Amino acid sequence: MTDSYVRVRGAREHNLRQVDVDIPRDALVAFTGVSGSGKSSLAFGTLYAEAQRRYFESVAPYARRLIHQVGAPKVEEITGLPPAVALEQRRSAPTSRSSVGTVTTLSNTLRMLFSRAGDYPEGAAERLDSDAFSPNTAAGACPECHGLGTVHHVTEDSLVPDPGLSLRDGAIAAWPGAWQGKNLRDILATLGHDIDRPWRELPQADREWILFTDEQPVVTVHPVREAGRIQRPYKGQYMSARRYVLHTFADSKSETLRKRVQRFMVSDDCPVCDGRRLRPEALAVTFEGRDIAELAGLPLAALAETLRPAAARTDDAEVAAPLARDLVARIEILTELGLGYLSMDRPAPTLSPGELQRLRLATQLRSGLFGVVYVLDEPSAGLHPADTRALLTVLHRLKDAGNSLFVVEHDMDLVRRADWLVDVGPRAGEHGGRVLHSGPVDGLAQVAESATRRFLFGSGEYPHREPRRPTGLLRLEGITLHNLRALDAEFPLGVFTAVTGVSGSGKSTLVTRVLADAVTGHLGAGPEDEEETGARPTAELTAAEGLAAVDRLVRVDQKPIGRTPRSNLATYTGLFDTVRKVFAATDAARARGYTAGRFSFNVTGGRCETCQGEGFVAVELLFLPGTYAPCTACHGARYNPGTLEITYRDRTIADVLAMTVDTAADFLADLPAAARSLRTLQDVGLGYLRLGQPATELSGGEAQRIKLATELQRTRRGHTLYLLDEPTTGLHPADTEVLLRQLHGLVDAGHTVVVVEHDMGVVAGADHVIDLGPGGGAAGGRIVAAGTPAEVAAAAGSRTAPYLARRRARPEPS
Repeated sequence: MTDSYVRVRGAREHNLRQVDVDIPRDALVAFTGVSGSGKSSLAFGTLYAEAQRRYFESVAPYARRLIHQVGAPKVEEITGLPPAVALEQRRSAPTSRSSVGTVTTLSNTLRMLFSRAGDYPEGAAERLDSDAFSPNTAAGACPECHGLGTVHHVTEDSLVPDPGLSLRDGAIAAWPGAWQGKNLRDILATLGHDIDRPWRELPQADREWILFTDEQPVVTVHPVREAGRIQRPYKGQYMSARRYVLHTFADSKSETLRKRVQRFMVSDDCPVCDGRRLRPEALAVTFEGRDIAELAGLPLAALAETLRPAAARTDDAEVAAPLARDLVARIEILTELGLGYLSMDRPAPTLSPGELQRLRLATQLRSGLFGVVYVLDEPSAGLHPADTRALLTVLHRLKDAGNSLFVVEHDMDLVRRADWLVDVGPRAGEHGGRVLHSGPVDGLAQVAESATRRFLFGSGEYPHREPRRPTGLLRLEGITLHNLRALDAEFPLGVFTAVTGVSGSGKSTLVTRVLADAVTGHLGAGPEDEEETGARPTAELTAAEGLAAVDRLVRVDQKPIGRTPRSNLATYTGLFDTVRKVFAATDAARARGYTAGRFSFNVTGGRCETCQGEGFVAVELLFLPGTYAPCTACHGARYNPGTLEITYRDRTIADVLAMTVDTAADFLADLPAAARSLRTLQDVGLGYLRLGQPATELSGGEAQRIKLATELQRTRRGHTLYLLDEPTTGLHPADTEVLLRQLHGLVDAGHTVVVVEHDMGVVAGADHVIDLGPGGGAAGGRIVAAGTPAEVAAAAGSRTAPYLARRRARPEPS
C-alpha cells in the first residue's frame, strides 16, 4: 500500500527549527499560528518551494540552471510530495489593462463567442478575428485612446484653481516650481501680459492664449532679481500650461513630476469609443442584442443570465452553445464564491488580494487537474462570514476531485472544518518555528502552549466593552459613487466604528473613497493617492456636516510600501536614518571619512554595485513568472566589503538589517529615536519582521500595520480621523488582540477610528456599526442597519446580523 502522507524531515527555512512533520494527502489541511510563527515558511517556503524545484529539475537544462539562482528550500528530505500549485495572498501590481476577464481568461472565451457567433451588421465583409474584440491588441484597440477608454486633457479650472491670484503670485498652479516657473512668468511679462492683475480680470483671449496656445515664441528676457544678484538678459522660449502638463505627463522619466502634473489633468471617456475601448467595427457586432463592451460591463451574475438561453440550445449546428455553456459554468463558480457582483471589465488593480485569489481559485477548479497539492494563503481574507461557507464548498470540491489542499489560515471557523491541523509556534520569529501539533483538529485542545488553542476551542475571542458616547457627528448626504446611490451616512466622532457587509456591498467605497475624500477636501489637502487623481470618478455629495471637528485625516491602506526589494520597513519608517548615523559616528567610520551616506544601499559608494544595493538580482524564468535571487557578489548583504568592515557593537550594517524588530529593540534600546520606532512596530504585532525584509515579501496586512506604526510614532495634535480597510487581514486572533489595543487606545486618547471589517470579534467590540448590503454590486450600496453592535445584531434583513449575534452570544474567553 502506498504511503498517503507528505513527510518532511529537517526543515530549516527562515525560523523553522529542524522541523519533522507528516501531513496527509487528499485532505484539507489548515496551517495555523501567530504571524511570523513559521507556518508560511513551512507551507510555501518549504513544501511549495520543493515542489517547484522538482518541477524545474524535470524540464529543460536551461531551466535547471535557473534553480541555482532561485535556490532550494533548506530541508533534508521530503517524501510523498505531489506537484503543487500556489495561490498566494499577494497584492498585485497589474496594469489597468488587466481585468477580471483577463485574470480568469473569461474574456478569451467571450471574444471567441463574438468572433464565431456574433451578429454582424449588414454588409460586413467578413467575420472578425477574436483579437479584434480585445482592447489590448492593435487590431481591437480604439485608435484615439489606444484601448484605455479614457483620454486626458486640461481645463482652465484644472490649471488655475484660484483665479483670484495673479500670475506673479502663482495663479497657474500647474506651472513648474523654482526657476522654470519664474522664467515662464518673466517671458509673459516681456510679451506684454500683466502679471500682477488677478487672473480673473485678464481678458479672456489672453487667458486662452497663456494656457492653451501651441505657439512657442522666443524672446529676450531682462529678469528682475533681488538686489546684489547678477541680472544678465537671456533668450527664453514660452510653453503654454497645457503643453507643459501634457508633455511632462507623456515624456518625463521622473515619477514624481508625472504624479504632480497628473493632479492638473481631467480624465473623460474617449469621445470616439465612448469609453468602450474598441474600434467601431468590433462594437458593431452584437450577441443577444448587446455589443461586447456592454456584456463585459454587466455583473457576472447578470452576464450568466444573459448567456443562459444560448447555452441551452441543442442544435448541433449552433456554434454559440458550447462557448456560452463554458462561460456560464465558469461564472457560476465565481458567483458561488461571492464574486457575482464583479464585471469582466473591472480593472485588476482595483481588486483586493482576497478577490484576486478567489478568481484564481475558481479558474483552478475548472482546470480539471487532480493529484495536485494546492497551497493557499488565507483564502478567507476579505470574505464576509456569509461567503465563507461557499468558499468551503469550493475547497471541498477541489479535494473531492483528487487534490490535496494545504491552507494557511487565521479564520477559526474555516480551521474548525479542516480534516487536519498543523499548528506552528508558539510565538513569532526566533520564539516560534516548531510544530506544536499535527493531527486532527480536536487534538490541539491538549496543547497548552498553542496560541491558537484559546481561539479555536475557547468560548470567545476579544473582550466586549460598553459602547462609548460619541463626541460629535459627521454626516454625508446624497452620496453617489459606484453602487452607492443617493445614500445618507452618519459617522459618530470620538468612537470606534466598524463598517460591515458582504463583499462588494460598498464598504470600501464609502470609507476609503467617499469619507476620505470629503475630509481631505475640507482640510484643503490634495488626494492622498496622487496616482489615481484624475483617473477615477469622484463622489457626488449633496451636503456634508460636522467636518470642522476633524483636524487631521490618516488613511491606512494595504497598498505596498514599495514594489521592489529595495524598499523595506527600516527605510519606510525612517528608522534606518538613525541606524546609518550611528554607524557613521563610529571611530572606524570617521577615520575613513565615511558619512551616513556610505551606509545607504540606495546610492553609489558603500553599496554592492553588482545588485546596486538590492541584495537580490532579478531572474527571468522563461515561461514562468520572474523571481528574485540573492546577489552572487554580496550574497544578499547589499554592501561592498569596505562598508562591511565597519561594525557597531560587533555587528555590521547588514547584520542590523537582518535582525527582527524584537531583536533590534534590545540591540538599539539606548537610542531613543530607534527605540520609539521599534516599540510602535512591536505594538502593532510586527516584532517578527526583519528590518531589511523586502517590501515584495510583505502581505497587504503587514504593509498596512507598518503604515499604522509609522503614524503612531508621530506626535498627534488635534482630533484625528483614522480610516483602516480590513486591518485584521493576515492576523492571527492573538495578533488582532494586540492591534485592537492600539486602535482602541487612539479612541481613548480622543480620536476617531473607522474600520472596514469582516472579523465579527472586532465588530462586536466596536462602539458603532454601519452594515451595508444586503448583497454585493447592484444588490448592495444601502445601509441595512446602523447602531451599537447589540442593535445591529438584532436587525432584520441584515446578512451580518446572525453572525454578529452568534459572536456576541459567546461568553468571555477563559
